[in-house]
Amino acid sequence: MRLFAAVLPPEEALRELGRAVDRLHVLPGGDDLRWTARPGWHFTLAFMGEVDGGLLPDLHERLGRAAHRSESFRLRLHGGGHFGRRALWVGAAGGLDAMRMLAERSGAAARRAGVPMEEHRRYHAHLTVARTRTDTDLRPFTDALHDFEGAPWLVSRLALVRSNLPGGGAPGARPRYEEVGSWPLGGAAG
Repeated sequence: MRLFAAVLPPEEALRELGRAVDRLHVLPGGDDLRWTARPGWHFTLAFMGEVDGGLLPDLHERLGRAAHRSESFRLRLHGGGHFGRRALWVGAAGGLDAMRMLAERSGAAARRAGVPMEEHRRYHAHLTVARTRTDTDLRPFTDALHDFEGAPWLVSRLALVRSNLPGGGAPGARPRYEEVGSWPLGGAAG
């Protein structure tokens, strides 16, 4: 199964972001973007790819330890940016150091459980809102997101999410995300 560790924003934060993203759809080039599905909006901490089911018990145990060693932290959705001309994202502000540490601990937990991970890269908190396969200029979209500030919330848990890729190549099909594990952070109420 295809898995990743994540921070899942609360519903109110997703509604705020949804209102901001809705305004982007009408910008020139908005029809050329593939907008990500709101139920799947998340901050990936550690992408694990295909994970053998036999590794799951150890992975769950190690992610639980990683969560227990990590304190809760405040976060808010903030601004936006893009990766080249392929992905448009919204950033985060607040407890970025704590989030970076949680990402590192999640990746280490996966590696120790035997999950073959890609090479380690410095963590960059982002929530992808759109992708494109064309050479679309994403600057107008990032300019429109520049002043976006969501309300802060308390990140109090680490989630393990399964990505179910669409089959059959249906146009417009998107991955479905299913939470398969969750652990309270050390500073969160159990």
